[in-house]
Amino acid sequence: MAPLALLSQHIRVKGIVQGVGFRPFVWRLAQQLGLHGWVRNDAQGVEILAQGSQPRLTELLQRLRTDAPPLARVDNVQAQNLAAEPFTAFSIIASQSGQAATAIGPDVAVCAACLHELFDPSSRRYRHAFITCTHCGPRFTVTRALPYDRPQTSMAVFPLCPDCSLDYTAPSDRRFHAETTCCPQCGPRLGLSDAQGQSLAGDPIARTLELLQRGQIVAIKGLGGFHLACDARNPLVVARLRLRKNREAKPFAVMLANATSVTPYAQVSAAECTLLESRERPIVLLRAHATCGATLPGIAPGLQRLGLMLPTTPIHFLLFHEAAGRPDGTAWLGESQTLVLVMTSANPGGEPIVRDTAEAHTRLAGIADAFLDHDRDIVARCDDSVLQVTAGAAQFIRRSRGYAPAAIRLPQSGASVLAFGSHLKNTVCVTRGHDAFLSPHIGSLDNAASCHFQDETVQRLCDLLDVKPQRVTHDLHPDDYSTRAAVAYAQRHGLPTLAVQHHHAHIAAVCAEHSWQGPLLGLALDGVGLGTDGTAWGSELLQVDGAQCQRLGHLRHLPMPGGDRCAREPWRMAAAVLHELGRNAEIAQRFRDPAASTVAAMLTRQFNSPRTSSLGRVFDAAAGLLGLSHTMAYEAQAAVLLEQAATLYIEAHGWPTPMPGAYAISDDGQLDLFPMLGSLIDAVDISQAAAVFHATLVVALTEWVVQAVQTTGLRTLAWGGGCFLNALITAPLRQNLQHNGVTVLVPQRTAPGDASIALGQAWVACLAHPSHSALL
Repeated sequence: MAPLALLSQHIRVKGIVQGVGFRPFVWRLAQQLGLHGWVRNDAQGVEILAQGSQPRLTELLQRLRTDAPPLARVDNVQAQNLAAEPFTAFSIIASQSGQAATAIGPDVAVCAACLHELFDPSSRRYRHAFITCTHCGPRFTVTRALPYDRPQTSMAVFPLCPDCSLDYTAPSDRRFHAETTCCPQCGPRLGLSDAQGQSLAGDPIARTLELLQRGQIVAIKGLGGFHLACDARNPLVVARLRLRKNREAKPFAVMLANATSVTPYAQVSAAECTLLESRERPIVLLRAHATCGATLPGIAPGLQRLGLMLPTTPIHFLLFHEAAGRPDGTAWLGESQTLVLVMTSANPGGEPIVRDTAEAHTRLAGIADAFLDHDRDIVARCDDSVLQVTAGAAQFIRRSRGYAPAAIRLPQSGASVLAFGSHLKNTVCVTRGHDAFLSPHIGSLDNAASCHFQDETVQRLCDLLDVKPQRVTHDLHPDDYSTRAAVAYAQRHGLPTLAVQHHHAHIAAVCAEHSWQGPLLGLALDGVGLGTDGTAWGSELLQVDGAQCQRLGHLRHLPMPGGDRCAREPWRMAAAVLHELGRNAEIAQRFRDPAASTVAAMLTRQFNSPRTSSLGRVFDAAAGLLGLSHTMAYEAQAAVLLEQAATLYIEAHGWPTPMPGAYAISDDGQLDLFPMLGSLIDAVDISQAAAVFHATLVVALTEWVVQAVQTTGLRTLAWGGGCFLNALITAPLRQNLQHNGVTVLVPQRTAPGDASIALGQAWVACLAHPSHSALL
């Protein structure tokens, strides 16, 4: 048979294809298929010139899509035929710079192959605190620019030793072109210092474990910043950490060696175990055992759920290895270990996570007793992600390390948009072509450090993605820092701006996730967002069609005596319910608070008592009326305690019958829950009352939506807002709506709360028609 004709193809692969072993993968494919040519990184992604027979080139294109490395995400493969060129081999050639159109992947945990080396005494990387390969380790937090090559990362200052150079250039090695690879001879160095910055002699890992076991608080450098660590079983040091960090009651996350070690403290389902052991290594909220409060005192005071995570970095694994007595091999990783560490973000309350040495010694002065540090720079801060499993599915509470800034694919391409997000739980979003890049968690913009972090993140995302925004979008509230920063940015760069109403953005974020571009209903349930009428919105039934949004209904308004103080003092919202029900005279007697009489007078005079349609404030009112929460020590504490009380009753007795006549829906779409709230005033069985509240709320929301379906003819609904973190609402409400023929779109790749607002703002701006030039 005549030999098959040789063809050449220029191939372009886009997506997350840098820093994930994609070029070595292409090289190995070429060897298997007998192809000649080359592969390289460039600012667009991965570029290939392949020469061979048509069947082999066709197979190459197919396998580029189907067999990519585990950390890769292939969005697009394009091929163009070229004239055949005389290649005699296939090689990896030098990267080419240019305008970026590729993306960098998130950081991930140590892979199994690296763990085997880490605990193999015969390996030259035995107990090497920075072991990594193409399948694991840091990406986003060490990258300064694209394309992703070692000179563009914080590893640039660590030249490869001869042995590591051989690994890096050997096609058969999994460290072939692994940009962060290193060993004890050529990599970063660990160092342990005391609170005054003086070095402590000895093995840093062994000394750190010794300090932790002696009841000390150690700041440990991770992937996206420092953690504050201490012995979670020592109530004295946990109390001291609370005092130093000014964290009165908010729960701490804890780290254990493996999933087996979790079972003494919490229940773990198969779905939760999968999340814990995933390469993203998030904090996962688990149902704590009844004995957990005694075994881990002070970790999650008064709560039934515990935030748990497994080791992410080699440093974490080495601490547990040290505590286990340095056993050879990895068998110990499947055995229950006794060490339990508090592992909480290293920051003074509410500020961004600390990321470098100087910052750590300054901002953590008086908090940390020692610092386990190293000399590999963290280029970008990135806090831990937090998830929970609801109705068998993972739900984001905070999307950050391990997930951000992985792109969310948009159904259409347009002008690049920069969205500045919300005031609370801030993230920012940049769009480029079909991709929306949502930043890691920034936090609430109520302190100067967080505002500076937002500025830093905006600049970094734009620089890393090589994007020059063409539009800027922000929240409707003119006084939020995010709005002022957006307007200032737009003015500096001569760009148009678009203000997007908060709850419209909640629904638009879900539409962006699901590539939904037509009209649909939106149910937004949260704490607060400025409405188009200048009042505080919070529970809105909307009709959304891209950039257009119409308010169909809302909760009956409830006054907030003292304004924003109500978000911290649930008793004030409970007092507002009493007032609205004509029982103002009972406020001072019922609430033993020095301000009770003043609040009663404020409500009577309608002074400093703006009205809100917020379901979040309704949860606060219910918790206040039931005596579950007088003053909150952290955000949403009242709602969490209300849900927890209801859960206890439901687990013991099943779902109660909804309260008859407990709500009303007016002709103009207003949902009135006051009859139900009134029933809580004299409740005797607190858990039963909380359960009835939830059961009735689900029925009320169901009827509210179904009426809107009948009125509009729209049978698809998207929901968003922080209230959808309540599992007692989301699961039965979704089931009810689906039973009534309603298709429900829910947040899957983002959190339902305010962290998704930037994505929604960006999506609205992408869809805004040129005729809206007055807004743009």
